[in-house]
Amino acid sequence: MKHITIKDVAKKLNVSVSTVSRAFNDKYDIRTETKELILKTAKEMGYRPNPIARKLIQQRSLNIGIIVPEFVNSFFPQVIIGAQEVLLAQGYQVLIMQSNESSETEMKNVETMLDNMVDGLIVSLTCENENIEKYKELIASNMPIVFFNRVVDDLPASKVVFDDYKWAFFATEHLLVQGHKDIVHLAGPKNLTLSKNRAQGFDAAHRKHKVPLGRKISCGFSMEEGARVALELIEKKEVPTAIFAASDPSAIGAMKVFKDHGYNIPKDIAFVGFTESRLAEHIAPPLTSVSQPTNDIGQTAAKLLLEQIENKGLFVPQTIVLNGRLNVRESSIKI
Repeated sequence: MKHITIKDVAKKLNVSVSTVSRAFNDKYDIRTETKELILKTAKEMGYRPNPIARKLIQQRSLNIGIIVPEFVNSFFPQVIIGAQEVLLAQGYQVLIMQSNESSETEMKNVETMLDNMVDGLIVSLTCENENIEKYKELIASNMPIVFFNRVVDDLPASKVVFDDYKWAFFATEHLLVQGHKDIVHLAGPKNLTLSKNRAQGFDAAHRKHKVPLGRKISCGFSMEEGARVALELIEKKEVPTAIFAASDPSAIGAMKVFKDHGYNIPKDIAFVGFTESRLAEHIAPPLTSVSQPTNDIGQTAAKLLLEQIENKGLFVPQTIVLNGRLNVRESSIKI
């Protein structure tokens, strides 16, 4: 099938290529009747604008790169959906890559995005968090970047984050109000700001209720890590009465191990997770979890990035903090 060009339209109407171009670009120096005839004829001929030529003229690729650490948790796909809604409406295409929790893969993803001449990046960091200096170099070169969820405070870029401290406080307080005084926190990776904030919220709730600080155990965000910690607690005979996990997957992994060893949830041990995964409502018993506004996170990150692109690097980094809610379910309710 022949690709209809602007020259074909001009030849059909016996007008100049520049006249057709002015009609397509809605210039003032062309008669309304002529413009309408050109647009009507072009549509009948099946003309479509050349996207590559348009990008060259605008000196933009109209591509945005989104890099996330994993797709196992529904959190990141939901954020991407929110970002896409904003970006597609503004004529941008979205390139998506995942880092599989590897800093090396993360940087290869960044390089691939740059090779594809993306106009900007939206990034959530891996747990390894080893590419900070490289991101600083990119930011210094005026590459528009917005970080979300997993961020590092000293990066001079805009960020979209959740109020992890506040909602970790409420999640822990929920358990304390249920009468639990021996609560273990399955903490996230220490080098992530969100992990530090959730751990601090955990401690603050204990201080408010004048209960000795609970134990914090370093744990990743995966089910495997949650299962590993649960097994260690059982083997060491150090099982608490409640667990507040920094992620739903780690909470669910731990729950499975305790159930397999004959523990009743929540009678013997209560659970609260974080991030409101799709599994939270469907496991037995359903998991109490902190819900984050994933769609808003994605939309906000996209809007911040577009503002930075429009300002051509002249911007003041912003940190947007979003709110959530605690969805209380059977896993944490005192029987």
